[in-house]
Amino acid sequence: MQNLTLTWQSAGGTAVVLYGGAYVAARVRKPSLSALLREAGTLLALFALWQLVGHLSVMSADHALDRAEWIHRTELAVGLPDEASWQAAITPYPVLVRLANYYYAVMHFGVMLVVLLWVFLRHRERYAWVRNTVVITTAVCLLVQFIPVAPPRMLPENGFVDVAAQYGQSVYGGAVGGVVVADQLSAMPSVHVAWCVLAAVAVIRVARSPLRWLMVLHPVLTVAVVVVTANHFWADGIVAVTILLFAYAVLALTARRRGRPSVDETEDRPRSGSGSRTGQVT
Repeated sequence: MQNLTLTWQSAGGTAVVLYGGAYVAARVRKPSLSALLREAGTLLALFALWQLVGHLSVMSADHALDRAEWIHRTELAVGLPDEASWQAAITPYPVLVRLANYYYAVMHFGVMLVVLLWVFLRHRERYAWVRNTVVITTAVCLLVQFIPVAPPRMLPENGFVDVAAQYGQSVYGGAVGGVVVADQLSAMPSVHVAWCVLAAVAVIRVARSPLRWLMVLHPVLTVAVVVVTANHFWADGIVAVTILLFAYAVLALTARRRGRPSVDETEDRPRSGSGSRTGQVT
């Protein structure tokens, strides 16, 4: 099972095709289709950049395991639960292990793409806020990931097991077109955690149905999954959420300086029947 089925080459090529489609749609006066294709191309271009940069580092990978060891020791010293004990609690149950591996592989990108598409099509005036949050958060996470840090699964002496590899479900075990598609030494911070919290916040802030609160289950499940699969430490998630809060602060500050309403203020404004279709995408 492979999670990142797109290499940076294929993602970049698809982005170019989507940009071309956006240009053609604009020429034939299909602004909504043009905007959709342009945004899809932009996200794929960012994904291609993430794939490419993910294999680079500003420091040697020789001490990635040492950094992971230090994180684990520090967590235990400050009283955080041992991730290895959480993993040990589910390893006797193969069905739970397989489900956790699938959730880790599929839901990370799947949920984010669905949320972005939903906001774009149904709540266009909020899309820029959500998209810009994704961009800032992912960019800062990438900068931190230039320092290689091994995931817990690479520390068997600390009691961790690579359950994805054990069950043949590893998203890191293969390549597409001869290109390795995922960097295994970029565990800090957890983009899985950053994106799942971001998606939940977006749905809760944008939607109006009481059912929107069910979206809280996604970050709860994701945090549990990244821990029990030994893909991330608690600290990886804590740093990721801190980066997400930084992204929100940057966007709020930028909106104030430009004299634009923040996402909180726009919630109080009455919505017109065409508001979700005519809002400007920036």
